Amino acid sequence: MSVLEMKVPSPGESITEVEIATWLVEDGDYVEKDQPIAEVDSDKATLELPAEESGIITLKAEEGDAVAVGAVVCLIDTSAAKPSGDASEKEEKPTKEAPTKEEKVSPAVEKKETYASGVASPAAKKVLAEKGIDSKSVKGTGKDGRITKDDAVNAVPSMGTQPANGSRNTERKKMSMLRRKVAERLVAVKNETAMLTTFNEVNMQPIFDLRTQYKEAFKSKHGVGLGFMSFFTLAVVRALKMYPDVNSMIDGDFQIKQDFQDISIAVSGPKGLMVPVIRNAENLSFRGVESEVKRLAIRARDGQITVDEMTGGTFTITNGGVFGSMLSTPIINPPQSGILGMHNIVNRPMAVNGGIVIQPIMYVALSYDHRIVDGRESVGFLVAVKEALENPVELLMDNNVERALEM
Repeated sequence: MSVLEMKVPSPGESITEVEIATWLVEDGDYVEKDQPIAEVDSDKATLELPAEESGIITLKAEEGDAVAVGAVVCLIDTSAAKPSGDASEKEEKPTKEAPTKEEKVSPAVEKKETYASGVASPAAKKVLAEKGIDSKSVKGTGKDGRITKDDAVNAVPSMGTQPANGSRNTERKKMSMLRRKVAERLVAVKNETAMLTTFNEVNMQPIFDLRTQYKEAFKSKHGVGLGFMSFFTLAVVRALKMYPDVNSMIDGDFQIKQDFQDISIAVSGPKGLMVPVIRNAENLSFRGVESEVKRLAIRARDGQITVDEMTGGTFTITNGGVFGSMLSTPIINPPQSGILGMHNIVNRPMAVNGGIVIQPIMYVALSYDHRIVDGRESVGFLVAVKEALENPVELLMDNNVERALEM
């Protein structure tokens, strides 16, 4: 018998362990070479694990297990022949007969009430305190009724008196490693940065007019739509050049400034928030930005995004407007120093040339790390973004729309 040990490959630098999110095969199945056998979560992405050879697989880890990079997660018997017939024709394993009533019933053991009954162990007491649960409401399963750590972990806070009618079921589900890492990073940002947010509003009518005139021809020629993201990305690139502190980051006692603009774009994927990076956005045209946004969004949606495609970035753009958000305070994506929040576009009354007209308005927000970005830079940056979006022909297209759109 020839057995191949499949080990966890390294998803990227600095990642030392992954979590088995889902086994796509069962123990004892015959797998083909390169067939996806599992989905594994790292703290940055979810990746598929393909079979290295064909054969009968033996699983060595359970779903939810944290496994070190390089550890063996399964064995493949490469000498096993592929079974003939449908997989559903597998010989059924004999099931153990249900025990008789006499076998099920065990003599009742009288539990004695002692000083330990209902008392939480130190570890359990800490968990209950974090959950805000009174130990009196938890039934202990330990010796003499002592409350163990497992009792505390499994305890659910009271949701009040249950009504006579209606369902009040709950589900306990472990968060993925990616979701846990996102939560950890968001808390760290609040605790470790001096984050502030400044706001402004943008009249989107000039961009609406350009898209109405050119979007069909643009899509026909380039195969991608002329969306808002290219305008915002190029407006951000221009503003970052004007205010380089917003494009910098803190490393200990040092400030690191970049002469390039790698723009992270927050997108929603099947496993949660993904932040792929548009590399060297300063060198891209409207067509280049739209093509890259489409490519990265599709890869994120299909779960094919790689760790490398989400690593780095000097500034982030997030668009809560696609979900209907009117206003928000986006959280910085560390170690970056700024993030721009886009929101929904609503027709609002606006003063124009002494009169009141209805215009499509978007509120924009810039969250920034005040340790490295001062108020002058943050406000100036957001005003520069506003100016470019309200005057795109002059400031983003150099007064030549057709050349800028490569028409």
